[in-house]
Amino acid sequence: MAEVPPPQPAANRWPPQIKFIVGNEACERFSYYGMRSILAGYITGAVVKGGLGQTDDQATELIHLFVFANYFMPLLGAWLSDRIIGRYHTILWVSLFYCAGHGVLACSGFATDTHGRVLCLCTGLALIAFGSGGIKPCVSAFMGDQFKPEQSHLLQKAYGAFYWSINFGSFFSFLVIPWIKDHHGFSLAFAVPGILMAIATFIFWSGTKYYVRVPPSRVSRQAGFFKVLFAALSGMPEAGKGFWSRARSRFSEAEIDAAKSVPPILMIFALIPIFFSLFDQTNSTWVLQGEKMVSANIFGFTIGAEEMQSMNPLIVMILVPLFTLGIYPHIGKIASPLNRMTIGMFLAAGSYLVVAWLQMRLEHGEQVNVLWQTVPYFILTAAEVLVSTTGLEFAFREAAPEMKSIIMAFWLLAIAVGDLFIAVLTKLLSNSAGDAAVSTHRFLQYAGLTFVVAILFSIVAAFYKYRDPAAARGK
Repeated sequence: MAEVPPPQPAANRWPPQIKFIVGNEACERFSYYGMRSILAGYITGAVVKGGLGQTDDQATELIHLFVFANYFMPLLGAWLSDRIIGRYHTILWVSLFYCAGHGVLACSGFATDTHGRVLCLCTGLALIAFGSGGIKPCVSAFMGDQFKPEQSHLLQKAYGAFYWSINFGSFFSFLVIPWIKDHHGFSLAFAVPGILMAIATFIFWSGTKYYVRVPPSRVSRQAGFFKVLFAALSGMPEAGKGFWSRARSRFSEAEIDAAKSVPPILMIFALIPIFFSLFDQTNSTWVLQGEKMVSANIFGFTIGAEEMQSMNPLIVMILVPLFTLGIYPHIGKIASPLNRMTIGMFLAAGSYLVVAWLQMRLEHGEQVNVLWQTVPYFILTAAEVLVSTTGLEFAFREAAPEMKSIIMAFWLLAIAVGDLFIAVLTKLLSNSAGDAAVSTHRFLQYAGLTFVVAILFSIVAAFYKYRDPAAARGK
Protein backbone atom coordinates (compact mmCIF):
# COMPACT_ATOMS: atom_id res chain seq x y z
CA MET A 1 0.00 0.00 0.00
CA ALA A 2 1.40 3.39 -1.01
CA GLU A 3 2.44 5.72 1.77
CA VAL A 4 0.02 8.62 2.20
CA PRO A 5 1.87 11.95 2.17
CA PRO A 6 1.29 14.19 5.20
CA PRO A 7 -1.31 16.92 4.76
CA GLN A 8 0.07 20.18 3.41
CA PRO A 9 -0.27 23.26 5.62
CA ALA A 10 -2.81 25.82 4.55
CA ALA A 11 -1.32 28.65 2.49
CA ASN A 12 -2.55 31.18 5.06
CA ARG A 13 -1.53 29.27 8.20
CA TRP A 14 1.88 29.15 9.82
CA PRO A 15 3.56 25.73 9.99
CA PRO A 16 2.94 24.26 13.48
CA GLN A 17 6.65 23.64 14.15
CA ILE A 18 7.27 27.40 14.25
CA LYS A 19 6.29 27.40 17.94
CA PHE A 20 9.38 25.37 18.84
CA ILE A 21 11.67 27.80 17.02
CA VAL A 22 10.02 30.88 18.53
CA GLY A 23 10.09 29.32 22.02
CA ASN A 24 13.75 28.44 21.62
CA GLU A 25 14.54 32.00 20.53
CA ALA A 26 12.71 33.56 23.50
CA CYS A 27 14.67 31.47 26.04
CA GLU A 28 17.98 31.88 24.20
CA ARG A 29 17.59 35.65 24.11
CA PHE A 30 16.73 35.66 27.84
CA SER A 31 20.02 33.90 28.49
CA TYR A 32 22.06 36.17 26.22
CA TYR A 33 20.64 39.54 27.24
CA GLY A 34 20.36 38.50 30.87
CA MET A 35 24.11 37.96 30.90
CA ARG A 36 24.75 41.21 29.00
CA SER A 37 22.46 43.20 31.31
CA ILE A 38 24.95 42.96 34.19
CA LEU A 39 28.17 42.78 32.16
CA ALA A 40 29.00 46.52 32.28
CA GLY A 41 28.28 46.65 36.01
CA TYR A 42 30.37 43.51 36.61
CA ILE A 43 33.41 44.85 34.76
CA THR A 44 33.32 48.33 36.37
CA GLY A 45 31.98 47.24 39.76
CA ALA A 46 34.04 47.49 42.92
CA VAL A 47 36.21 44.42 43.61
CA VAL A 48 34.93 44.19 47.20
CA LYS A 49 31.40 43.82 45.79
CA GLY A 50 32.38 41.05 43.37
CA GLY A 51 33.19 43.26 40.37
CA LEU A 52 36.41 43.65 38.40
CA GLY A 53 37.13 47.33 39.13
CA GLN A 54 37.84 48.41 35.54
CA THR A 55 37.24 51.86 33.94
CA ASP A 56 34.33 52.92 31.71
CA ASP A 57 36.54 52.86 28.62
CA GLN A 58 37.87 49.38 29.44
CA ALA A 59 34.34 48.08 29.95
CA THR A 60 33.21 49.63 26.65
CA GLU A 61 36.14 48.05 24.78
CA LEU A 62 35.63 44.58 26.26
CA ILE A 63 31.86 44.53 25.78
CA HIS A 64 32.06 45.61 22.16
CA LEU A 65 34.92 43.20 21.38
CA PHE A 66 32.72 40.42 22.80
CA VAL A 67 29.78 41.53 20.68
CA PHE A 68 32.11 41.75 17.67
CA ALA A 69 33.18 38.11 18.21
CA ASN A 70 29.54 37.17 18.75
CA TYR A 71 28.56 38.53 15.37
CA PHE A 72 31.71 37.45 13.54
CA MET A 73 31.19 33.78 14.43
CA PRO A 74 28.09 33.50 12.19
CA LEU A 75 30.49 33.11 9.26
CA LEU A 76 31.60 29.82 10.80
CA GLY A 77 28.05 28.86 11.70
CA ALA A 78 26.84 29.56 8.18
CA TRP A 79 29.71 27.54 6.70
CA LEU A 80 28.94 24.60 8.98
CA SER A 81 25.23 24.68 8.20
CA ASP A 82 25.36 25.41 4.48
CA ARG A 83 28.32 23.22 3.58
CA ILE A 84 28.57 20.35 6.10
CA ILE A 85 25.94 19.46 8.71
CA GLY A 86 22.87 21.54 7.89
CA ARG A 87 21.05 24.18 9.92
CA TYR A 88 19.33 21.79 12.33
CA HIS A 89 22.47 20.03 13.55
CA THR A 90 24.43 23.28 13.72
CA ILE A 91 21.81 24.85 16.00
CA LEU A 92 21.56 21.78 18.23
CA TRP A 93 25.25 20.97 18.76
CA VAL A 94 26.67 24.49 18.89
CA SER A 95 24.08 25.34 21.57
CA LEU A 96 25.96 23.02 23.94
CA PHE A 97 29.04 25.28 23.77
CA TYR A 98 26.71 28.17 24.55
CA CYS A 99 25.52 26.43 27.73
CA ALA A 100 29.13 25.71 28.73
CA GLY A 101 30.05 29.40 28.41
CA HIS A 102 27.34 30.40 30.85
CA GLY A 103 28.61 27.72 33.22
CA VAL A 104 32.13 29.15 33.16
CA LEU A 105 30.81 32.66 33.90
CA ALA A 106 28.79 31.34 36.81
CA CYS A 107 31.99 29.80 38.26
CA SER A 108 33.81 33.14 38.21
CA GLY A 109 32.72 33.76 41.79
CA PHE A 110 34.86 30.85 42.93
CA ALA A 111 38.05 32.55 41.69
CA THR A 112 40.21 33.78 44.55
CA ASP A 113 41.50 36.96 42.88
CA THR A 114 40.66 39.47 40.16
CA HIS A 115 42.99 37.78 37.65
CA GLY A 116 41.08 34.52 38.02
CA ARG A 117 37.76 36.28 37.57
CA VAL A 118 39.00 38.04 34.43
CA LEU A 119 40.17 34.65 33.07
CA CYS A 120 36.74 33.11 33.75
CA LEU A 121 35.06 36.13 32.17
CA CYS A 122 37.11 35.93 28.96
CA THR A 123 36.77 32.14 28.68
CA GLY A 124 33.03 32.24 29.29
CA LEU A 125 32.48 35.10 26.85
CA ALA A 126 34.54 33.27 24.20
CA LEU A 127 32.37 30.14 24.51
CA ILE A 128 29.18 32.21 24.47
CA ALA A 129 30.38 34.12 21.41
CA PHE A 130 31.05 30.83 19.61
CA GLY A 131 27.71 29.36 20.66
CA SER A 132 25.47 32.38 20.16
CA GLY A 133 27.28 33.50 17.01
CA GLY A 134 27.38 30.01 15.54
CA ILE A 135 23.61 29.57 15.67
CA LYS A 136 22.59 33.12 14.75
CA PRO A 137 22.53 32.78 10.94
CA CYS A 138 20.88 29.40 11.22
CA VAL A 139 17.86 30.01 13.46
CA SER A 140 16.24 32.78 11.44
CA ALA A 141 16.97 31.00 8.15
CA PHE A 142 15.76 27.69 9.62
CA MET A 143 12.47 29.35 10.49
CA GLY A 144 12.12 30.56 6.91
CA ASP A 145 12.79 26.99 5.69
CA GLN A 146 9.56 25.85 7.36
CA PHE A 147 7.45 27.98 4.99
CA LYS A 148 6.52 26.72 1.53
CA PRO A 149 6.73 29.01 -1.54
CA GLU A 150 2.99 29.63 -1.49
CA GLN A 151 3.34 30.90 2.10
CA SER A 152 5.94 33.58 1.33
CA HIS A 153 3.40 36.31 2.03
CA LEU A 154 3.41 35.18 5.68
CA LEU A 155 7.10 35.91 6.16
CA GLN A 156 6.71 39.59 7.08
CA LYS A 157 4.43 38.72 10.00
CA ALA A 158 6.47 35.62 10.89
CA TYR A 159 9.69 37.57 11.21
CA GLY A 160 7.81 40.18 13.21
CA ALA A 161 6.70 37.44 15.62
CA PHE A 162 10.23 36.03 15.66
CA TYR A 163 11.63 39.41 16.63
CA TRP A 164 8.83 39.90 19.15
CA SER A 165 9.87 36.64 20.87
CA ILE A 166 13.47 37.88 21.03
CA ASN A 167 12.31 40.95 22.93
CA PHE A 168 9.85 39.02 25.09
CA GLY A 169 12.77 37.01 26.43
CA SER A 170 15.14 39.94 26.76
CA PHE A 171 12.54 42.17 28.49
CA PHE A 172 12.23 39.85 31.45
CA SER A 173 15.96 39.16 31.56
CA PHE A 174 16.74 42.88 31.98
CA LEU A 175 14.48 42.96 35.03
CA VAL A 176 15.12 39.57 36.59
CA ILE A 177 18.90 39.16 36.25
CA PRO A 178 19.87 42.55 37.78
CA TRP A 179 17.50 41.76 40.68
CA ILE A 180 19.19 38.39 41.22
CA LYS A 181 22.59 40.09 41.08
CA ASP A 182 21.56 42.69 43.67
CA HIS A 183 20.14 40.09 46.07
CA HIS A 184 22.28 36.99 45.48
CA GLY A 185 25.48 38.10 43.77
CA PHE A 186 27.04 37.78 40.33
CA SER A 187 27.58 33.99 40.32
CA LEU A 188 23.89 33.11 40.56
CA ALA A 189 23.01 35.97 38.22
CA PHE A 190 25.29 34.41 35.58
CA ALA A 191 24.01 30.88 36.32
CA VAL A 192 20.32 31.60 35.66
CA PRO A 193 20.92 32.58 31.99
CA GLY A 194 22.75 29.25 31.60
CA ILE A 195 19.68 27.38 32.83
CA LEU A 196 17.50 29.26 30.34
CA MET A 197 19.90 28.37 27.53
CA ALA A 198 19.63 24.69 28.47
CA ILE A 199 15.83 25.03 28.33
CA ALA A 200 16.12 26.74 24.93
CA THR A 201 18.14 23.80 23.60
CA PHE A 202 15.57 21.32 24.93
CA ILE A 203 12.67 23.22 23.34
CA PHE A 204 14.43 23.21 19.97
CA TRP A 205 15.21 19.49 20.23
CA SER A 206 11.54 18.79 21.10
CA GLY A 207 10.44 19.85 17.62
CA THR A 208 12.91 17.58 15.82
CA LYS A 209 10.43 15.27 14.11
CA TYR A 210 8.36 18.15 12.71
CA TYR A 211 11.06 20.26 11.04
CA VAL A 212 11.63 20.75 7.34
CA ARG A 213 15.39 20.36 6.82
CA VAL A 214 17.13 21.81 3.78
CA PRO A 215 20.19 19.61 3.07
CA PRO A 216 23.65 21.21 3.14
CA SER A 217 25.40 21.77 -0.17
CA ARG A 218 27.61 18.69 0.29
CA VAL A 219 24.37 16.70 -0.06
CA SER A 220 22.58 18.88 -2.61
CA ARG A 221 25.95 19.48 -4.35
CA GLN A 222 25.05 23.12 -4.91
CA ALA A 223 28.08 25.40 -5.16
CA GLY A 224 28.53 28.09 -2.54
CA PHE A 225 28.86 31.81 -3.23
CA PHE A 226 32.64 31.96 -2.85
CA LYS A 227 33.31 29.07 -5.22
CA VAL A 228 31.29 30.72 -7.96
CA LEU A 229 32.82 34.12 -7.21
CA PHE A 230 36.39 32.82 -7.38
CA ALA A 231 35.59 31.01 -10.63
CA ALA A 232 34.24 34.25 -12.08
CA LEU A 233 37.33 36.14 -10.93
CA SER A 234 39.75 33.64 -12.46
CA GLY A 235 37.87 32.55 -15.58
CA MET A 236 37.84 33.93 -19.09
CA PRO A 237 34.89 36.25 -19.84
CA GLU A 238 32.48 35.45 -22.65
CA ALA A 239 32.16 38.29 -25.16
CA GLY A 240 29.39 40.64 -24.09
CA LYS A 241 28.18 38.30 -21.32
CA GLY A 242 29.43 40.11 -18.26
CA PHE A 243 31.38 39.23 -15.12
CA TRP A 244 29.51 36.09 -14.05
CA SER A 245 29.82 34.44 -17.46
CA ARG A 246 33.38 33.48 -16.52
CA ALA A 247 31.98 30.85 -14.14
CA ARG A 248 29.71 29.14 -16.71
CA SER A 249 32.31 26.55 -17.67
CA ARG A 250 32.28 25.16 -14.12
CA PHE A 251 28.85 25.90 -12.71
CA SER A 252 25.21 25.70 -13.73
CA GLU A 253 23.00 28.69 -14.51
CA ALA A 254 21.09 28.06 -11.27
CA GLU A 255 24.30 28.18 -9.21
CA ILE A 256 25.45 31.34 -10.97
CA ASP A 257 22.06 32.99 -10.52
CA ALA A 258 22.17 32.16 -6.80
CA ALA A 259 25.63 33.73 -6.49
CA LYS A 260 24.45 36.82 -8.41
CA SER A 261 21.84 37.47 -5.72
CA VAL A 262 24.53 38.17 -3.12
CA PRO A 263 26.51 41.31 -4.23
CA PRO A 264 23.50 43.69 -4.48
CA ILE A 265 22.45 42.69 -0.98
CA LEU A 266 25.99 43.24 0.31
CA MET A 267 25.91 46.78 -1.09
CA ILE A 268 23.00 47.45 1.27
CA PHE A 269 24.65 45.69 4.19
CA ALA A 270 27.85 47.73 3.78
CA LEU A 271 26.10 50.79 5.24
CA ILE A 272 24.45 49.00 8.16
CA PRO A 273 27.38 48.76 10.66
CA ILE A 274 27.02 52.35 11.91
CA PHE A 275 23.46 51.61 13.04
CA PHE A 276 24.65 48.77 15.25
CA SER A 277 27.55 50.90 16.50
CA LEU A 278 24.84 53.04 18.03
CA PHE A 279 22.31 50.40 18.99
CA ASP A 280 24.64 48.05 20.87
CA GLN A 281 25.77 50.87 23.15
CA THR A 282 22.47 50.50 25.00
CA ASN A 283 24.30 47.70 26.89
CA SER A 284 27.50 49.66 27.42
CA THR A 285 27.73 53.47 27.34
CA TRP A 286 24.00 53.97 27.98
CA VAL A 287 24.25 51.79 31.11
CA LEU A 288 27.37 53.66 32.23
CA GLN A 289 25.54 56.96 31.65
CA GLY A 290 22.53 55.68 33.58
CA GLU A 291 24.70 54.79 36.59
CA LYS A 292 25.40 58.52 36.98
CA MET A 293 21.67 59.30 37.03
CA VAL A 294 19.15 59.17 39.85
CA SER A 295 17.33 55.83 40.13
CA ALA A 296 13.54 55.79 39.96
CA ASN A 297 11.09 53.93 42.14
CA ILE A 298 7.96 52.52 40.49
CA PHE A 299 5.47 50.60 42.65
CA GLY A 300 8.26 49.80 45.10
CA PHE A 301 10.55 48.48 42.37
CA THR A 302 13.86 50.30 41.87
CA ILE A 303 14.65 51.20 38.27
CA GLY A 304 18.32 51.88 37.74
CA ALA A 305 20.68 51.84 34.78
CA GLU A 306 20.60 48.05 34.33
CA GLU A 307 16.82 47.80 34.61
CA MET A 308 16.37 50.60 32.07
CA GLN A 309 17.67 48.21 29.43
CA SER A 310 14.27 46.48 29.61
CA MET A 311 12.79 49.61 28.03
CA ASN A 312 14.08 48.54 24.61
CA PRO A 313 12.38 45.11 24.42
CA LEU A 314 9.21 46.49 26.04
CA ILE A 315 8.90 49.15 23.34
CA VAL A 316 9.73 46.59 20.64
CA MET A 317 6.89 44.33 21.79
CA ILE A 318 4.52 47.28 21.37
CA LEU A 319 5.90 48.63 18.10
CA VAL A 320 6.36 45.37 16.15
CA PRO A 321 2.63 44.47 16.07
CA LEU A 322 1.71 48.16 15.66
CA PHE A 323 3.97 48.58 12.64
CA THR A 324 3.38 45.12 11.13
CA LEU A 325 -0.39 44.99 11.54
CA GLY A 326 -1.46 48.61 11.83
CA ILE A 327 0.88 50.70 9.66
CA TYR A 328 2.71 48.71 6.98
CA PRO A 329 -0.44 47.30 5.28
CA HIS A 330 -1.78 50.84 4.70
CA ILE A 331 1.22 52.74 3.33
CA GLY A 332 1.99 50.78 0.16
CA LYS A 333 5.46 51.20 -1.34
CA ILE A 334 6.59 53.28 1.63
CA ALA A 335 6.59 49.97 3.55
CA SER A 336 9.12 48.35 1.22
CA PRO A 337 12.06 46.98 3.24
CA LEU A 338 14.63 49.54 2.13
CA ASN A 339 12.30 52.50 2.70
CA ARG A 340 11.68 51.29 6.24
CA MET A 341 15.39 50.86 6.84
CA THR A 342 16.17 54.35 5.52
CA ILE A 343 13.73 55.96 7.95
CA GLY A 344 15.22 53.88 10.76
CA MET A 345 18.74 55.10 10.03
CA PHE A 346 17.70 58.74 10.41
CA LEU A 347 15.86 57.98 13.65
CA ALA A 348 18.94 56.26 15.07
CA ALA A 349 21.01 59.39 14.49
CA GLY A 350 18.34 61.50 16.18
CA SER A 351 18.34 59.31 19.29
CA TYR A 352 21.99 60.18 19.92
CA LEU A 353 21.23 63.89 19.87
CA VAL A 354 18.98 63.23 22.86
CA VAL A 355 21.62 61.06 24.57
CA ALA A 356 24.15 63.86 24.08
CA TRP A 357 21.71 66.38 25.60
CA LEU A 358 21.24 64.16 28.67
CA GLN A 359 25.00 63.73 29.01
CA MET A 360 25.51 67.49 28.77
CA ARG A 361 23.10 67.99 31.67
CA LEU A 362 25.03 65.45 33.75
CA GLU A 363 28.35 67.09 32.94
CA HIS A 364 26.91 70.41 34.14
CA GLY A 365 26.17 68.84 37.52
CA GLU A 366 22.40 68.39 37.16
CA GLN A 367 20.57 65.58 38.96
CA VAL A 368 18.90 63.73 36.09
CA ASN A 369 16.36 60.96 36.66
CA VAL A 370 17.22 57.74 34.83
CA LEU A 371 13.69 57.65 33.35
CA TRP A 372 14.78 60.45 31.01
CA GLN A 373 16.54 57.71 29.04
CA THR A 374 13.08 56.55 27.98
CA VAL A 375 13.09 59.26 25.28
CA PRO A 376 16.20 58.08 23.38
CA TYR A 377 15.21 54.46 24.04
CA PHE A 378 11.88 55.04 22.29
CA ILE A 379 13.49 56.74 19.29
CA LEU A 380 16.27 54.15 18.91
CA THR A 381 13.85 51.26 19.41
CA ALA A 382 11.61 52.55 16.63
CA ALA A 383 14.75 52.68 14.48
CA GLU A 384 15.60 49.13 15.51
CA VAL A 385 12.21 47.83 14.41
CA LEU A 386 12.60 49.60 11.07
CA VAL A 387 16.21 48.53 10.48
CA SER A 388 16.93 45.31 12.35
CA THR A 389 13.58 43.52 12.06
CA THR A 390 13.32 44.56 8.44
CA GLY A 391 16.92 43.51 7.76
CA LEU A 392 16.14 39.91 8.71
CA GLU A 393 13.13 39.89 6.40
CA PHE A 394 15.03 41.63 3.57
CA ALA A 395 17.98 39.22 3.80
CA PHE A 396 15.81 36.12 3.65
CA ARG A 397 13.46 37.32 0.90
CA GLU A 398 16.18 38.64 -1.40
CA ALA A 399 18.73 35.82 -1.08
CA ALA A 400 18.57 32.76 -3.33
CA PRO A 401 17.55 29.60 -1.38
CA GLU A 402 21.09 28.21 -1.49
CA MET A 403 22.54 31.43 -0.07
CA LYS A 404 20.21 32.19 2.83
CA SER A 405 22.52 31.23 5.70
CA ILE A 406 25.55 32.95 4.20
CA ILE A 407 23.47 36.09 3.61
CA MET A 408 22.30 35.96 7.21
CA ALA A 409 25.95 35.63 8.23
CA PHE A 410 26.87 38.74 6.24
CA TRP A 411 24.02 40.63 7.92
CA LEU A 412 25.38 39.61 11.31
CA LEU A 413 28.91 40.45 10.17
CA ALA A 414 27.69 44.02 9.63
CA ILE A 415 26.76 44.06 13.32
CA ALA A 416 30.23 42.73 14.18
CA VAL A 417 31.90 45.51 12.20
CA GLY A 418 29.78 48.09 14.00
CA ASP A 419 30.87 46.83 17.41
CA LEU A 420 34.52 46.53 16.34
CA PHE A 421 34.35 50.16 15.25
CA ILE A 422 33.23 51.21 18.74
CA ALA A 423 35.90 49.09 20.46
CA VAL A 424 38.69 50.48 18.27
CA LEU A 425 37.45 54.08 18.49
CA THR A 426 37.16 53.83 22.27
CA LYS A 427 40.71 52.47 22.49
CA LEU A 428 42.16 55.15 20.22
CA LEU A 429 40.34 58.09 21.80
CA SER A 430 40.50 57.04 25.45
CA ASN A 431 41.63 59.69 27.93
CA SER A 432 43.59 59.49 31.16
CA ALA A 433 40.40 59.32 33.23
CA GLY A 434 39.08 56.43 31.17
CA ASP A 435 35.65 58.02 30.65
CA ALA A 436 35.81 59.50 27.11
CA ALA A 437 33.39 56.87 25.77
CA VAL A 438 30.60 58.41 27.87
CA SER A 439 30.76 62.09 26.95
CA THR A 440 28.67 64.71 25.14
CA HIS A 441 31.31 65.18 22.45
CA ARG A 442 31.48 61.45 21.65
CA PHE A 443 27.71 61.08 21.42
CA LEU A 444 27.46 64.05 19.07
CA GLN A 445 30.16 62.52 16.87
CA TYR A 446 28.11 59.33 16.56
CA ALA A 447 24.98 61.31 15.69
CA GLY A 448 26.69 63.32 12.94
CA LEU A 449 28.36 60.27 11.38
CA THR A 450 25.07 58.37 11.32
CA PHE A 451 23.22 61.22 9.61
CA VAL A 452 25.82 61.14 6.83
CA VAL A 453 25.54 57.36 6.44
CA ALA A 454 21.73 57.58 6.44
CA ILE A 455 21.87 59.94 3.46
CA LEU A 456 24.18 57.53 1.60
CA PHE A 457 21.89 54.62 2.48
CA SER A 458 18.86 56.41 1.02
CA ILE A 459 20.75 56.93 -2.26
CA VAL A 460 21.88 53.29 -2.54
CA ALA A 461 18.39 52.05 -1.62
CA ALA A 462 16.83 54.14 -4.40
CA PHE A 463 18.82 52.23 -7.04
CA TYR A 464 18.33 48.72 -5.63
CA LYS A 465 16.43 46.24 -7.85
CA TYR A 466 14.32 43.81 -5.85
CA ARG A 467 14.35 40.10 -6.70
CA ASP A 468 11.03 39.73 -4.87
CA PRO A 469 8.43 41.96 -6.63
CA ALA A 470 6.09 41.82 -3.65
CA ALA A 471 8.78 43.32 -1.39
CA ALA A 472 9.15 46.29 -3.74
CA ARG A 473 5.41 46.93 -3.34
CA GLY A 474 5.68 46.81 0.45
CA LYS A 475 3.80 43.51 0.68
